[in-house]
Amino acid sequence: MSFRGDKFMSLAGGPSLAMSTAQLQAEAKKLLDDGIHGICFSAYDEGQKPGDQLSEEQIRRKLEILKPHVGWVRTFSCTEGNEIIARVATELGIKTLVGAWLGDDLAKNEEEIAGLIALCGEGVVDVAAVGNEVLYREDLESAQLLDYINRVKAQVDGVPVGYVDAYYEFTDYPAIADACDVILANCYPYWEGCSLEYSLMYMKQMYQEAKDAGRGQKRVIITETGWPSSGQSIGGAHASFNNSLKYFINSIRWSNESGIEMFYFSSFDESWKVEKEGDVGAAWGLWDKNEKLKF
Repeated sequence: MSFRGDKFMSLAGGPSLAMSTAQLQAEAKKLLDDGIHGICFSAYDEGQKPGDQLSEEQIRRKLEILKPHVGWVRTFSCTEGNEIIARVATELGIKTLVGAWLGDDLAKNEEEIAGLIALCGEGVVDVAAVGNEVLYREDLESAQLLDYINRVKAQVDGVPVGYVDAYYEFTDYPAIADACDVILANCYPYWEGCSLEYSLMYMKQMYQEAKDAGRGQKRVIITETGWPSSGQSIGGAHASFNNSLKYFINSIRWSNESGIEMFYFSSFDESWKVEKEGDVGAAWGLWDKNEKLKF
């Protein structure tokens, strides 16, 4: 037996497990104030939802809140005002991972692809994402998605192009992984019913699977990970305020120490997500729906 005190807590769930609520809040605040790599950002105000037009004023207001804390923002669409996010973020000195939202509406897909290509041409995109969880949702066939990825790659210059999906989809669709300049992997121990105690170890395994899908040669970015502060439980994964803080602390410390690019999900609570995800859908933000930091 060779006990390693420095390794034990990383496997058992991280040092946050033994912290009180006050200690968790203080540590999470310190990590956020020191700055995290990136955050997933939607600009909807309370009462809005996808399909509503976003204004530059609300986008700028929210980005000003995030600016002291993040180096990057990740967006999900290039239409309905979402295209403004990349321009304002670049103006504020925030780097951008800009996504074109793809689905089963082929005409809308063309608008999204055109918007992404245009933003790349403006120089406000640092990484381009062609679609988000399209394969997971089964909205498109892999051949259709591959065509969109290759079309964007052919029309942008100097911008890495990838596709966002659950980490395991890149294993299941090697042609998609091969087409991507960068593997953009969503990693959610919570959604796979993993208890908080083992979530950090599980996310490391998820990340390694994404690395393997890129044959160890490609840049891998964790494009989403997080833990809800309230709502339903899934298997051994329990949504709670303390668990959300523990997961934030453990994952941010790991990404900082390992030099892993990671976008935390998400910036603000979004009530519209309840319809698709249940009560937990509205509880993923570091800030609440009124733009107040939870800790």
